[in-house]
Amino acid sequence: MPRARKSLVVATVNVNGVRAAVRRGMPSWLASRRPDVLLLQEVRAPDEELRTALPDYPFLAHTEAAAKGRAGVAIAARTEFSAVRTGVDPEGYFATSGRWIEADLDTAVGPLTLVSAYVHSGAVGTPQQDDKIRFLDAMDARLAELAAAAGPSGREALVAGDLNVGHTENDIKNHKGNRGKAGFLEEERAHFDHWFDELGWVDVQRRAAGDVPGPYAWWSWRGQAFDNDSGWRIDYQLTTPGLAARAADVRTDRAPSYAERWSDHAPVVATYRA
Repeated sequence: MPRARKSLVVATVNVNGVRAAVRRGMPSWLASRRPDVLLLQEVRAPDEELRTALPDYPFLAHTEAAAKGRAGVAIAARTEFSAVRTGVDPEGYFATSGRWIEADLDTAVGPLTLVSAYVHSGAVGTPQQDDKIRFLDAMDARLAELAAAAGPSGREALVAGDLNVGHTENDIKNHKGNRGKAGFLEEERAHFDHWFDELGWVDVQRRAAGDVPGPYAWWSWRGQAFDNDSGWRIDYQLTTPGLAARAADVRTDRAPSYAERWSDHAPVVATYRA
């Protein structure tokens, strides 16, 4: 029987393929951390394989990408969802992209809308980058709606995932070398400014860490990036202000060594007080 909690532990991680993550050691991390809600990106597997990978989570909300072996986002929980919605845009341009899923859930901290999001990487001057900006534009509209619905008598919200943008120089080790490149473009970063400065969303990890480099959550598999901590902080937990006020602990679960990594991303784990 799950232990009773007076808090809510939420973890988000890009698993870089859930089957590979399981083979590399994700179950041991899950057994140690036991998050109440798990938000996954780049699942890259059908529903039945995801359920096999997460036997302790009876309730799963998952949307696959139309392109097999690509993307896929999921929300896993120990209690049942009251509603599940897929797609970030009402016109449905990204409906089959496997990059946005949201669920309503009654939790220890009250009713929440939880979102697992995966913003794809881009390349300057390509249609892929145009789609990335279009996705961020759609996020602007949806985050405004979720923020407006929150408050003392409303439903707080948490949007988490691999957003593939470093917001500030503190979020990329080699920020000088990445100026003008996808992932650190002024146009991309301006969306984050809008969310934080105008819509009121809170980057709970940055608030907890302070004005310091990192903590990074993605490192290339290649070279010495992990050993040198030459990474990117592109995995976020963004919350509405009421939920941010309940954030008691926010950590990045960086693997002890390169050999113990089970994804090229590290989980970002936050505890919210009841």
